[in-house]
Amino acid sequence: MFRGKLSIIVPCYNEEEVVNETYRRLKAVLQESGLRDHELIFINDGSRDGTLPLLRAIAEKDPLVVVLSFSRNFGHQPAVTAGLHRCTGDAAVIIDADLQDPPELIPQMVQKMLDEEAGVVYAVRDERKGETFFKRFTASLFYRLINGLSDVPLPMNTGDFRLVDRKVIDEFCRLEEKNKYIRGLISWIGFKQVPISYVREPRFAGETKYPLSKMLKFATNALLYFTRKPLKMAMGLGFSSVIVGLFLTVYAVLSRVLYPETTISGWTSTMIAIVFLGGVQLLTIGVIGEYVGSIFDEVKNRPQYIIGETISGRKAKDRSRAAKKATGKRR
Repeated sequence: MFRGKLSIIVPCYNEEEVVNETYRRLKAVLQESGLRDHELIFINDGSRDGTLPLLRAIAEKDPLVVVLSFSRNFGHQPAVTAGLHRCTGDAAVIIDADLQDPPELIPQMVQKMLDEEAGVVYAVRDERKGETFFKRFTASLFYRLINGLSDVPLPMNTGDFRLVDRKVIDEFCRLEEKNKYIRGLISWIGFKQVPISYVREPRFAGETKYPLSKMLKFATNALLYFTRKPLKMAMGLGFSSVIVGLFLTVYAVLSRVLYPETTISGWTSTMIAIVFLGGVQLLTIGVIGEYVGSIFDEVKNRPQYIIGETISGRKAKDRSRAAKKATGKRR
C-alpha cells in the first residue's frame, strides 16, 4: 500500500468540455483506491475558452487542488514541467486532461511501482482508439526514427502518461534545458523504469490540441536535444560527395590522357553535380541552422513558462472561513 503523498499533474489547454469530468474521475479513483493523501495540480496553459473559470470553481471547493495559470500559451511540455516543479508529493502522475489516458489505471501504476521497486512506471499504448491511420503511422515512424538516432533508448508507443517517484522528480528539476522533451529526459535520467499496458481511448470531448505543425515542432525538438547524429550524417554526406567528386575528376583526367579522341559530354553531368551538391549544402546548412537555433534559445536564458496566477484550493477554503467568521462578528 502506498503510504506517501501522490501528486497528479494535469496540463490543460482549451479543455472546458472535459475538465469537470476529468476532475470527477480523478477524485473518484483516488478516493476508491485509498490514495487520500494527494494533490491535484491543474496547469492552465493559456486557455482561451472557459477552462480557467471552471478550474477556479473546482479549486474553491476542493482544498487539495492547485491551479497554475500561465500568462499565455507556452505549450504542453512547459506545462508538465511547471507541474513537476510545483508538486510536493512522494510520487507524481502525469496525465492529460482529455481522458484518452484513463485515470482508472493510476492505482495499478502505483502498485506496480511498489511491487517492482521502480522509479518510473510508463504507460504503453497497446491500442490507439479514435486516431487516424496518418496519426498512428507518423507516431510509429517518429519513435523508430528517434530510437535509431538517439543514444538513449526510448520506449515505443508511449506518451507522457507515467508515474515518477520523488528522486526522479528531483533529478528532473535539476535539468535546465529550455525546450524539454520530457519523456526522453525521464528515460535519460535512468533508475528502474517499467512498462504497464493499456488501451488508449478516443477523446472524451473536444478536438486534439496537437495539430500537424505542433507535432513536427515536437519531433524536431526531440531530435535536436537527444542526438547529434543528424550533424554526423550531414558531415558523412558531405564527405561522400567529396569522394564522388574526386573519383569523377580522376576519371575525367584519365579519360582525357588515355583516350584524347573521346569527348566527355559535360553539360548534363555538370548540372546534375551542381544540383546535387547544392542540395547537400543546403541540407547541411539547414541541419546546422536548427542546432544553432536551439543553442540560441538556450543562451537567451528566458524562463520556460510564466505563471500569471496561482489558485490554491486550501487558500480559497481559508478565505471562505475567514469571510464567514467576519460575517458572524458583524452580526
